[in-house]
Amino acid sequence: MPQERLQKIIAAAGITSRRKAEELITAGRVSVNDRIITELGAKADPESDRIRVNGRPIRASEQKLYFLLNKPKGYVSTANDPQGRPTVLDLVRGIGARLYPIGRLDYHSEGLLLLTNDGDFAEQMTHASFAIPKTYLVKVSGRPTEEAIRKLRSGIVIGGDDQVRPGKSARYAGTRAMKPVRTAPARITLVRDAPNPWYEVTLVEGRNRQIHRMFERLGHFVEKIKRVRFGPLQLDVEPGSYRPLSGAEVRRLKQMAAQVPAAPNRKT
Repeated sequence: MPQERLQKIIAAAGITSRRKAEELITAGRVSVNDRIITELGAKADPESDRIRVNGRPIRASEQKLYFLLNKPKGYVSTANDPQGRPTVLDLVRGIGARLYPIGRLDYHSEGLLLLTNDGDFAEQMTHASFAIPKTYLVKVSGRPTEEAIRKLRSGIVIGGDDQVRPGKSARYAGTRAMKPVRTAPARITLVRDAPNPWYEVTLVEGRNRQIHRMFERLGHFVEKIKRVRFGPLQLDVEPGSYRPLSGAEVRRLKQMAAQVPAAPNRKT
């Protein structure tokens, strides 16, 4: 079998996405034939070379799996959590394959999250997250003015000095800093009028805690977030439940990803 780049082999084995595989390589956590590899251009033959990640041999995944999960609050969207909190993988035990989440919903958010063991697909979806529309139901504290909503719809600068305010947003303490950036236009519709109203917000980008930053920039704390759509997919299972994606759904997502131009710099 022809040699392939290590990060592609690791992703194809269902261990992690190609981007995360690159981080494992540069961190010295990948070896080929008992030699530690740290160069991203390194190649290997997955059939004849002994490839290990974190000391464990890898093998090709027999079947690619794709799931839609309704993430409840109180779970982190990672494979492991240093703080010992429950992860979304605790909700899909018994699958018989090593899955990992595509993108993230933070600990307090809920809704539609994709899981897979297909590293190439995860890479495609991560890249396409800056073009595939994602829709959220958002509850905010206080009633934004129509002028404020118009600003959010047309795009607003977030990052820089909009760090989480002490006390009011204490549960988000530790969120990493972000360079100033102007958001893309968003579709925002009032769906429940109240002193603390609900909005439907559709974005075509996925910056770190973007919805929180957008509303907090205008002085309104985000109380709840629930993702209800991701491209052609709609949230259609109960909290904590999941279902496999159909072949047609996977193909549609791949088609959408193939139409995405080069992604912007996401090092924010």
